[in-house]
Amino acid sequence: MKINTRKLALIGILISQAMILGFIERTIPVNFIVPGAKLGLANIITLISLYILTFKEASLVLVGRIVIISFLFGSMSSLLYSLSGGILALIIMGSFIKFDKASIIGVSILGAIAHNIGQLLIAALVISNINIFYYLPLLLVFAIPTGLLVGTTSKLMLAFIRNNIKID
Repeated sequence: MKINTRKLALIGILISQAMILGFIERTIPVNFIVPGAKLGLANIITLISLYILTFKEASLVLVGRIVIISFLFGSMSSLLYSLSGGILALIIMGSFIKFDKASIIGVSILGAIAHNIGQLLIAALVISNINIFYYLPLLLVFAIPTGLLVGTTSKLMLAFIRNNIKID
């Protein structure tokens, strides 16, 4: 994949923005609502990336953010869980965007759901127990409103970007 300098700089900026949102998210305590749940603020950047970049370039933003944040603030297990959820969400969101089958808010909610499923799949493999999926309904109760929040924010930001910023 050949990326020009301008596009590479944009990808770097998007990774940085996602990292900042991920760091901010760590300061917001939501674990008391649903253990292990997060708001997914960094996914705002992933979603915007899917709309303004190619799928491969958006993948670089997602993987770059996850790898850097995991090395700075996480562990190997956080890297594994974040990558599994993030990559499944990216594939689901990218597919719905490509085939124009949902609004950006719908795509975001589907991404939040896919992220939870991806993480539970890895957890089931790690602990060798499929019963972890009993936790999915509780995660979905949180994924839907957070997906709505991320989608709405992304929709507003994307409109601003398209009206004010030139992207090759």
